[in-house]
Amino acid sequence: MDVNSNKGHYALPNEAKLTMPRHEVGESRQKAKRQNQRFFLTTLLARLFVIACTAGLTVYGAKEMYDVLNTNQITSLQWLFLGLFCVNFSWISYAFSQATLGLVFKLSPFHWRRKEQEPEGVTAILLPVYNEDPVRIRASIEAMHDDLVEKAPGKFAFFILSDTNRSESSIKEKQTFYPILNHDESACPIYYRRRLNNAERKAGNISEWVTRFGADYECMIVLDADSLMSAECLQSLSRRMAAEPTLGLIQTLPTLIRADTLYGRIQQFANQCFGPIYAAGLTTWHGNASNFWGHNAIIRTRAFAESCGLPLLPGEAPFGGHVLSHDFIEAALLRRAGWGVRFDTDLQASYEEAPPSLIDVMVRDRRWCQGNLQHKAFLPAKGLHFASRMHLLTGIFAYFSAVFWFSLIAVGFALAVQAHFVRPEYFNNLSLFPNWPVFDFEKARSLFIVSMGLVLAPKIYGWISGMVHLKQCFKFGGPIMLTLDTLLEIIISALYAPILMFSQFLVVMDILKGRDSGWAPQSRDDGANSWGETARAHSYHTVFGLVLGASALYLSPQLFYWSLPITFGLVFSIPLSWLSGGAKRGNLLSKLGLLKGPEERKPTPIVKRLEQKIAELASLEDNLLQPEEAHALEAYLNDVQFYHWHLAQLPEEEDTSFNRDRICAAWQIENSESLDELLTHLSEKECLMILKNRSLFMALQKFFHMSDEGQKQAYA
Repeated sequence: MDVNSNKGHYALPNEAKLTMPRHEVGESRQKAKRQNQRFFLTTLLARLFVIACTAGLTVYGAKEMYDVLNTNQITSLQWLFLGLFCVNFSWISYAFSQATLGLVFKLSPFHWRRKEQEPEGVTAILLPVYNEDPVRIRASIEAMHDDLVEKAPGKFAFFILSDTNRSESSIKEKQTFYPILNHDESACPIYYRRRLNNAERKAGNISEWVTRFGADYECMIVLDADSLMSAECLQSLSRRMAAEPTLGLIQTLPTLIRADTLYGRIQQFANQCFGPIYAAGLTTWHGNASNFWGHNAIIRTRAFAESCGLPLLPGEAPFGGHVLSHDFIEAALLRRAGWGVRFDTDLQASYEEAPPSLIDVMVRDRRWCQGNLQHKAFLPAKGLHFASRMHLLTGIFAYFSAVFWFSLIAVGFALAVQAHFVRPEYFNNLSLFPNWPVFDFEKARSLFIVSMGLVLAPKIYGWISGMVHLKQCFKFGGPIMLTLDTLLEIIISALYAPILMFSQFLVVMDILKGRDSGWAPQSRDDGANSWGETARAHSYHTVFGLVLGASALYLSPQLFYWSLPITFGLVFSIPLSWLSGGAKRGNLLSKLGLLKGPEERKPTPIVKRLEQKIAELASLEDNLLQPEEAHALEAYLNDVQFYHWHLAQLPEEEDTSFNRDRICAAWQIENSESLDELLTHLSEKECLMILKNRSLFMALQKFFHMSDEGQKQAYA
């Protein structure tokens, strides 16, 4: 069957190609395009504030710690402790300065309005998929699609870009999507493409679309598999890009929704209450050199094509090869090419979902950490903007801070061991006066309080902002509920913080040993893990916590109490992690009215529409072919229309190079007497080869079992 003879079955529009050259790590910066300068002075002052505040607090912390450690002679181990403390203190000071800046602008009565104008042409909405639940994705697409057909017909087009590489998952995906494809091209078409070669992962998935179809679309809105955006938000993004022709990218602030586990609810509340404060600080000092988080953002397609062909890094994974965390680099390359990159925090109804459990966060961190550490190759690169280097450095330190945190604890305990076992030399100099060891506990306590204040400030700022803005306050349930939820979030997050920090330390060490994380799909279920799975995931945390706590108690009761904020969470990491996942446990909080954000108390129309679509499609899940019931290939052989639809997607030209799996699959199809015989011996790789090879897929027709003559004619 010729693809062109069956256009109604073809899931993609005509190709409109763009070239996307691959760039080098270091290239000359191009002259910046004329940006909107209305807020230049504000951006400059904000950057100076962040630098001055971070530097000033770091100097203060260094001086105070020096006074705490000051004896007549500071030892080399104490100097090391002081240096590690300064690094950690500068990190929390940096976060504090941005949050403080955000609070100032959140409380300011002056708010600028972004320019908008109606764009010409159609904006593409790209939804990359990788072994995800297709029913949940279809619900999101239908919710957004229906919203756009009502409010902006003819302005948008969806592209489902699949990188799914499991045979059963890919067939289930196609079964789910093909009924909604390509039906209303004049209003808001939905297209589908499954990539046969998964080179460069998500970055390669997007760039492949750009090179094949990008010329027909001025802008593309990139979503994640769990993203959701209202028609108003999608329209505002496209209008703002049309009004600012020198902008290359606008990033929105996604709001977390639909969390039904303990850990998910903590993230969701923090995102909705504290996140806007921190985001306001970021957007103020970023200016037109902001960052990209990989989704819920709009990108100028030609700017992306000319600027963001990612370089190949020298060496092997984990540090060499393809760029794993592509989003930070793409933002940096856009800025290097002169395009503006902006973070618009005022846009509403941009949503995503959070990992459901602590273990799921740890799995995601493994991939993110490797990608961020890869960015060290770009830090000294020629031509990058100052702000872009700061984004890369911040991303690296977000994980390397765990190493400095662990080192600080290790050196601190070494000092305690030294003080316990090594006899001090009071007369080590030729003097009549002894060198008494001095440790200023009052200064130490004051510095600890200041440090905790800096850490907790963004949360307190979020609470203050909520209490001041009464309308927002009552969206969280009123002043009492907002206060209770803030305290509960602080307590629970404090328990999980040392577990995450130690996990990130282990991850960084693992990557430094040269181990590649691979490419695993993100969990979208409720994260309910068994006790056995949880115990295996947190055995190191528990042992480390027990050793740390026992050592502290042996050395000094005071040291034991000082270390409790760290050791308690580590010792009880297994039950804490088990509690973090599971909808039944998480929804108990909801029944008590705790940790319920605005989007749960009063959902917006697009969230309500999503929930309605999920309920409507619940029966579809039961009708899809289940792996335990039958082989995935049978879905095609039991449905004439589905078979021809899949055949229409396969390319006419086939790869004729030697491939063992293709040869074995062809031999088995030819020599199997029945479908059952074929499916019994077919491997996963051979099945995938049949699904992407036109001649092999057509050869399956010998196994059709028809119930009537009409179906036989349909297959003929």
